[in-house]
Amino acid sequence: MVMKKSLFLLSMLFVGMTAFAQGYYTRQFNDKKLVKTAEKWVKQGTWRQGFTKADPHRSLNTTEFFLQYQKNPQQWQALFRWLTTTDLLAIPAGKHPIEGTTLVASVEDSENGPLEKRGTESHYHHIDFQYVVKGVERFGIIDHLTSKPNSKWKPDVIHYNYDRKLTRFYDSTPDKFFIFFPCDWHIAKVNNDTNDQHIRVIVIKVDYVD
Repeated sequence: MVMKKSLFLLSMLFVGMTAFAQGYYTRQFNDKKLVKTAEKWVKQGTWRQGFTKADPHRSLNTTEFFLQYQKNPQQWQALFRWLTTTDLLAIPAGKHPIEGTTLVASVEDSENGPLEKRGTESHYHHIDFQYVVKGVERFGIIDHLTSKPNSKWKPDVIHYNYDRKLTRFYDSTPDKFFIFFPCDWHIAKVNNDTNDQHIRVIVIKVDYVD
């Protein structure tokens, strides 16, 4: 009995150490049926509203996307319809209300910068939809286990100290879009490996529904 208990404790310790080594980057769902349903739903593409210019990046939390879409279909449908019907390269930079909703699309002509000068962030009440339509933007997604807040919420954003070695970096190009949920602590507009750091990015903040 003592031996079995010791083996169980050792196995739990191993699982904990493995999780720590791998990091924790987004919300996890233990319901395997739900996860499979969400993955199938994303692949089917009924959420697209005709939007075929880009696909979700592989970092997308598909289950969170599926759940949030079901809870708030009006905003998500309007978002993707707007992307479908708008010339994203010709539209002027600035803020553009999305008709019939409280959503606002921010069209930003901007530049990437050195990682050490870019801030981390996450949001509590909103989801960041980010789509680079010109250029290459590098995102960093930071580990929760080794990161600590270094500010207070102001009003819906908080910043972190983080371990660069455990940060996952992804390049955003016009064929992919990113969605950052509250559990996706991220860094935006990081220098890429090319000589051109100029980008045009569409940022839309969608309401997060508990």
